[in-house]
Amino acid sequence: MRLRARRQQPAPGPRARARGFTLLEVMVALALFGLIAAAGVGVMGYTVDSQQVLRERMDRLGQFQRARALLRADLSQAAVRLVRRADGSSARDAFVGGRPGDAGPLFAFVRRGRENPDAAARASLEYVEYRIVDGRLERSARAAVDGAAPPAARVLLDGVTRARVAYLERDTWNDGWPGGAATLPVAVELELELDAIGRVRQRFLLPGAAP
Repeated sequence: MRLRARRQQPAPGPRARARGFTLLEVMVALALFGLIAAAGVGVMGYTVDSQQVLRERMDRLGQFQRARALLRADLSQAAVRLVRRADGSSARDAFVGGRPGDAGPLFAFVRRGRENPDAAARASLEYVEYRIVDGRLERSARAAVDGAAPPAARVLLDGVTRARVAYLERDTWNDGWPGGAATLPVAVELELELDAIGRVRQRFLLPGAAP
């Protein structure tokens, strides 16, 4: 008995195997892609905002560090030296120490070591004043120690919401400095409440004070 050979059907070609996506599948894929894209945009936005906040905070800390360095440089070079006012009269105190909110300066004094990069013929002494005005810590330095008008103040720190200053005399911290023609505080403590930083307390030794 003869067996009839079965005719083998050819394998379906690529076109026969190809199958398109249904409308439902396309809509689901688009919806998933939209969700992923929205999440990616949210993450990128959060990252950008975080970088901006970090940059602003670093700028703020840099501003504080520069102000602190200048305060330290000035107070560490304080000199016992009376100045003469514009009318020729002599000041009573070598170091003026006030309180925040007073009409006068926060503190004012003569300092040594004035920078002179051009080797100009002038004294190395400089009279400096620190004030807190409208939430800003400001510094001014006179061109001459005696009789000169103070220049426009330089803003060192803004966003000062609260300030307190104390002066060390004979192992005692006092809110005010009694003054004197031949005396300086042993140290100055300045406490500030600053926007974006918080409360910071700094202590600065004056010349002749042991660390």
